[in-house]
Amino acid sequence: MVSDTFRYQLRHELELWRTEGLIEDSQYEQLAERYQLNTLDTIARNRFIMILLGLGSILIGLGVITFVAANWQELPRTAKVTLLLSLFIVVNVAGFYLWRRHEEKQQRLGHGLLILGALILGANMGLMGQMFHISNPFYELLLAWGIGVVAMAYSLRLPSLGILSIILIGAGYCGFLGEVVFSGALFQELSWAALIGQHMPLLTGLIFIPLAYWCRSRSIFALAAIALVFSLQINWFFGITNFYTANSGGWIFALAVALPPALLWAYDDSLWIYGDFPRLGQQRQSHTTRQGSFQSIARNLALVYLAILFYTWSFSWFWEASANPVSSQQSTNLSWFALVDVFIFISVAIFAWLRLLWLGTKQRRRRNVDLTTVVIGGFIAIAALIPIWHINIAPITVQATFIFNALLFLLAAGLIREGLAQGQRRAFWGGMVLLTLRILNWFILSATGLLFKSLMFILCGVGVIAIGLWFERYVRTLSNKQNSRRSSQSPLSEENNL
Repeated sequence: MVSDTFRYQLRHELELWRTEGLIEDSQYEQLAERYQLNTLDTIARNRFIMILLGLGSILIGLGVITFVAANWQELPRTAKVTLLLSLFIVVNVAGFYLWRRHEEKQQRLGHGLLILGALILGANMGLMGQMFHISNPFYELLLAWGIGVVAMAYSLRLPSLGILSIILIGAGYCGFLGEVVFSGALFQELSWAALIGQHMPLLTGLIFIPLAYWCRSRSIFALAAIALVFSLQINWFFGITNFYTANSGGWIFALAVALPPALLWAYDDSLWIYGDFPRLGQQRQSHTTRQGSFQSIARNLALVYLAILFYTWSFSWFWEASANPVSSQQSTNLSWFALVDVFIFISVAIFAWLRLLWLGTKQRRRRNVDLTTVVIGGFIAIAALIPIWHINIAPITVQATFIFNALLFLLAAGLIREGLAQGQRRAFWGGMVLLTLRILNWFILSATGLLFKSLMFILCGVGVIAIGLWFERYVRTLSNKQNSRRSSQSPLSEENNL
């Protein structure tokens, strides 16, 4: 759809061209009819009227809210409940009606009203709790509010409501964790909020991952994957304290570290989207580029996780601090029941990687091995084995620091190579950022003088600018070569078809 700004500029230019004699009146009329230039004044007048109506409606609404707030205590409980429910229903019905209209502006207004309705839902829950003297924790309100918004997102297939529900439930989960830190007695309760908090990873996977496909939203999938990994790590941290000893600490720590990237990298949605199990070859590899697949997002998150992990573990202070395991006398009130999600996701990760290995074996016979998956699997295996050796067998602070510095450089080099081969800016600059941060940390933590450090900062800045300019020119050259190759191949394809 052509924007109004372009149409205004086009009308101005057409009038100049007609005055200068570049176009005739008939051509001007044809272009004006094609782009509907005669309706611009009407659109501007209608927009002004809509702004006036919107401003007046906001002022009237503020007046009504102020009047109700001033007389809220005098209103009976039945009138309060009726008023709150009526406001929620009217806003959502009006939003749904406008959202289903064909005009873009009305759809936007309806979309905004639906989001306002989701916000009013939480306000109604809070006010209802006050009226009926329900003194539950605030995180329970957030969890219940988020569940209601999830239902709205599923029914309307709106990505914005799905993102809002993830934020609300995530905030409720963080509030639950805060209560856990200050009062472990909550783990002994079997309330619905405690069950949701203990099984947040599983509920995130069962609720928000299907919602991402239902709404066709990459943002919902990315946020859901981040929330799943975060809650899985938190629940694992609280659940292992009861049996974290010197003999088992390394294994537990290694499993907690290796499970998230293993899940993310082995994630494959072609099983239920395209039904291509166990297809192999080129069809199997190209499904990530098809519309509706989120495998690339999961793998990008796995790379981000590994980059943060390798960067953190490339410092010697981390291995010096982790040389002494936590005493077995520390404990929490969290039972083994909270670790059910961990065991489920471990089983899912094992199945996914066995499938990847099986597909890799079949592809090896076709001389089409996915080397990237092999390298990532090696990275995850090394990240799991080093803590086991360091904690359970013998401290290897110097060796572990060197190994993860080497892994960090290998990961950065792989990202740079992928960016150069495919012309991907994110991969290239991700690798450059990793290399630059690690080099700068070396010089910052070294015992050299400030003059030498300032010189290194200047050299790194000049190098980043030079490399960036070279990469942008390289991307343009690569895109021009691809376009020329496509244009040279198109006549041949047409000739072959003939």
